Amino acid sequence: MDKEYIKAKLKNLPNEPGSYQMKDKNGEIIYVGKAKNLHNRVNQYFVGAHDFKTTKMVSNIDDFDFIVTRSEKEALVLEINLIKKYRPKYNIQFIDDSSYPYIKLTKEKYPRLL
Repeated sequence: MDKEYIKAKLKNLPNEPGSYQMKDKNGEIIYVGKAKNLHNRVNQYFVGAHDFKTTKMVSNIDDFDFIVTRSEKEALVLEINLIKKYRPKYNIQFIDDSSYPYIKLTKEKYPRLL
């Protein structure tokens, strides 16, 4: 992991909701998460102490990407879809359809996610 490269990317994270994808040295997505504030959440991985699983995952992070969403709810739906698509090794939740969360749409002309 190039620490200076990661530091530079961390500074440019927006304070907005979205999904983030942690990648290993081969560019493979090893973890997908969501956040109501991407800047705060992603930075948390690179400071302080963590449990064994998180420490191991962070040691394998070589890069990360993010996608900004309009809301935390949209970030959750995106996170689930990305986990199903990439099947990251550090994500165990949402891989099978039995744990898919309940969502509700408004009945407006242009439905919103509730």
